[in-house]
Amino acid sequence: MAPLRIGNFSGFYGDRSDALREMLTGGDVDVLTGDYLAELTMLILGRDRLKDPAAGYARTFPRQLEDCLGLAHERGVRIVTNAGGLHPAGLAAEIRKLADRLGVPVRVAHVEGDDRSAAHPGTLAAHAYLGGLGIAACLRAGADIVVTGRVTDAALVTGPAAAHFGWGPEEYDRLAGAVVAGHVLECGTQATGGNYAFFTEGDVRRPGFPLAEIHADGSSVVTKHPGTGGFVDVGTVTAQLLYETGGARYAGPDVTARLDTVRLGQEGPDRVRIEGVRGEAPPPTLKVGLNRLGGFRNEVVLVLTGLDIEAKAALVREQLAGALAASPPEEVRWDLVRTDRADADTEETASALLRLVVRDPDQQVVGRALTGAAVELALASYPGFHMLSPPGKGAPYGVFEEVYVPHGAVDHVAVLHDGRRVPVPPPQETRPLDAVPPPPLPEPLPPGPVRRAPLGLVAGARSGDKGGNANVGVWARTDEAWRWLAHTLTTERLRRLLPEVRDLPVTRHVLPHLRAVNFVVEGVLGAGVAAQHRFDPQAKALGEWLRSRHLDIPETLL
Repeated sequence: MAPLRIGNFSGFYGDRSDALREMLTGGDVDVLTGDYLAELTMLILGRDRLKDPAAGYARTFPRQLEDCLGLAHERGVRIVTNAGGLHPAGLAAEIRKLADRLGVPVRVAHVEGDDRSAAHPGTLAAHAYLGGLGIAACLRAGADIVVTGRVTDAALVTGPAAAHFGWGPEEYDRLAGAVVAGHVLECGTQATGGNYAFFTEGDVRRPGFPLAEIHADGSSVVTKHPGTGGFVDVGTVTAQLLYETGGARYAGPDVTARLDTVRLGQEGPDRVRIEGVRGEAPPPTLKVGLNRLGGFRNEVVLVLTGLDIEAKAALVREQLAGALAASPPEEVRWDLVRTDRADADTEETASALLRLVVRDPDQQVVGRALTGAAVELALASYPGFHMLSPPGKGAPYGVFEEVYVPHGAVDHVAVLHDGRRVPVPPPQETRPLDAVPPPPLPEPLPPGPVRRAPLGLVAGARSGDKGGNANVGVWARTDEAWRWLAHTLTTERLRRLLPEVRDLPVTRHVLPHLRAVNFVVEGVLGAGVAAQHRFDPQAKALGEWLRSRHLDIPETLL
């Protein structure tokens, strides 16, 4: 049986608008998937819906579709997207209106059941992460376009694969293979050289979007259209596999994929085979993401230039202490960012930044009275006083939380193109999500001379966020480097290399087939990206910071 060619044209809300046309015209493809949702996106859509109850979906998608709907229809390409966000029925209705206006006969279906807002009053968005079987039901009934709300990112691939190959809900190995392929595709060009640790090894100025040739047994080949930019190799696929994951068991609503069974192989230029993936019954519960307003946040960034940086920071902190004490915010955070250099040849590189961040449930507490107090120091503080932006009134920030409910608590429904509503039953078999016993480590390298050098010379990394936690996946490029990395990069060593995580819970997961260790750091992102807890609120660059850190590396690896 011929493979099913599934491509991606969007990895987030705001991705390249011309990618849909590029994927439709660049080569053969059967299904195109668009991923628009993330924790922060759900909060943004929730705020949209506060202003307009008819809103709540990704408004950029209909604009993309207007340019390409006829082309997709001519080529027989089906489209599956979670752009429905908080209002999949509303987006499906808008697409039907668009199709009627353009005179393109398309059948549009959507998936419902993820909305849990009624069970969590006071939230802006409360949505369960559904699987791909509702998507499969829509496609089996003949839909050309399927719109969903909050499904897992990989469900956009598992649904079409299950529909095409006729997989049943308990064909766990096949479903797990599709989950892994879906995880590689979900972030678009991150699989083709985008955000890649070794980006200098190819032309990544405009990476092409990825596609996967999925086979009936669940194996796949990740590739891209000929002539598009970027590159696909074992490293780019490994990096994306490690992105926003945890241990060996990668849980989903349909299946738990065993990441410790994934085997990758370079099949040819820009072609990486994924095989050997094993699957298990899904866990007995579904994750529900809750987004709510956490309060109000304000920020003052003061520029300190030249000499006596520490003394200048101490002076202005003392001067602002009275304003902070008059109506104390719930949270006050000062950070001195030493971007300055001695004897610098530009003013900017001679300067450090002093950031004051305040949070409180009351907007007035963190409003202009506080930022105005900083402005009043303009002629009465340290020499060279100035700020990066004028005083603001304080902006709302969001908080993300996850809870879990039994599968049966969610009414997963496929709403077919003809209006029929088909319930999607919960899984008959589930399995608790236990940790996998640590695998044996490879033999360590024999002793030899070492040199102090950055970790990134011998290892790649990819990091990201899951709520308030971050993960940092680190992989070696050779068997010899893996023998060193597996024994060297322990949780204790990670804490020494990244002092910000020193006092936080850190768990290391070992994935020998990927020559990788994956660290989960709990609480480093506070209440999630929307809370802007740290300088890099989604931990996107945490892995690159780690790669820049120096340690003793065997000279044979350098």
